Amino acid sequence: MLMPKRVKRRKAFRGRMKGKALRGNTITYGEYGLQALEPCWITSNQIEAARIAMTRYIKRGGKVWIKIFPDKPVSKKPAETRMGKGKGAPEFWVAVVKPGRILFELGEVDEAKAREALRLAGHKLPCKVKFVKKEVQKVEEVAVNEN
Repeated sequence: MLMPKRVKRRKAFRGRMKGKALRGNTITYGEYGLQALEPCWITSNQIEAARIAMTRYIKRGGKVWIKIFPDKPVSKKPAETRMGKGKGAPEFWVAVVKPGRILFELGEVDEAKAREALRLAGHKLPCKVKFVKKEVQKVEEVAVNEN
């Protein structure tokens, strides 16, 4: 289960998830990716379940990159506890995901297999996701004039 080794502050505010993902919204390592379409908190257990679903399907073929990390603690008070007496203890860790964020990447595997593996992983996640392919950037060749 993913969680930080050390943190600066043990308890965090809930925060807001407005806007689109400005970073982590392009495929950098593999050829195929799973992109979030709506904002959500993804727990470390959900990340692990999605990772297992993908790796089981591709059967040791290809590479998997996890592009999100659960670094936000979520605290809860015990059941049947009266109001007050401070904030509860940290229960689990979440990754804050905004629309457009690439969650997982796959490489060294054909498109049909990647599409199915990422579809299985998407079922384990709490938000809508879509399959994306890496865009090939067109590099214009500049002719050098020889004098």
